[in-house]
Amino acid sequence: MLLILLVIQFGMWQHAVHVTEVAAAEALAVARAHGGSAGAGRAEASSLLSRLGGSVLRSPRVSVSRTAEAARVQVSGVAPAVVPFLRLPATTVAYGPVERFRGDR
Repeated sequence: MLLILLVIQFGMWQHAVHVTEVAAAEALAVARAHGGSAGAGRAEASSLLSRLGGSVLRSPRVSVSRTAEAARVQVSGVAPAVVPFLRLPATTVAYGPVERFRGDR
């Protein structure tokens, strides 16, 4: 019985990790776009998490930072516990350069 619960728990954790990966990738795309911002990236991740991860990712946290050169997004939370007292965190960090328009030189 415990083995079955552990397999289900692993599947729930994998799904939670996948949700953090998708949210981080989408937030990074918005934050690093020409004219994007950290706030816009944070809003995108929060919106996506509310649609996709409501029951899959508990206590979601989103951190977005953007400089003139790069943007960084961290999305984290906890997978729901099927096995009592087992707390499995799910965290994804995405990083990329900021898009810039360069005219003819």
